[in-house]
Amino acid sequence: MTDPISDFLSRIRNACSAQQEQVLIPFSKMKAELSRILQEEGYIWSYEVDTSAAHPRLKLKLKYQDKAPVIRKLDRISKPGLRKYVGSTEIPRVLGGLGISILSTPRGIMTGAKARKAKVGGELLATVW
Repeated sequence: MTDPISDFLSRIRNACSAQQEQVLIPFSKMKAELSRILQEEGYIWSYEVDTSAAHPRLKLKLKYQDKAPVIRKLDRISKPGLRKYVGSTEIPRVLGGLGISILSTPRGIMTGAKARKAKVGGELLATVW
């Protein structure tokens, strides 16, 4: 697999479109941080690390509102073939502030609003709304 973050987002997107309660994703620290941000921002109910299998995996409990998924769209911005870096003043506002952008900064993975407030830029990983 060349892009594990894209795979992570695709699994969530597919599970939401299939109205699944939860989705299992192979574990990595980066995916755990992305899950933490999605939970903090209210896009998923919870996540946990499941170590009962041979390889650890993340178990995400998806959130729905009136039988429609809370996550409307997940977009991967920076890709392995074309990285997208932004400064603290260039961080995009997603849907006028209704969505979030996720960045990988020197201070860790954080939302665009937190990165803008901390005045740090980084690699623009994804947008969610």
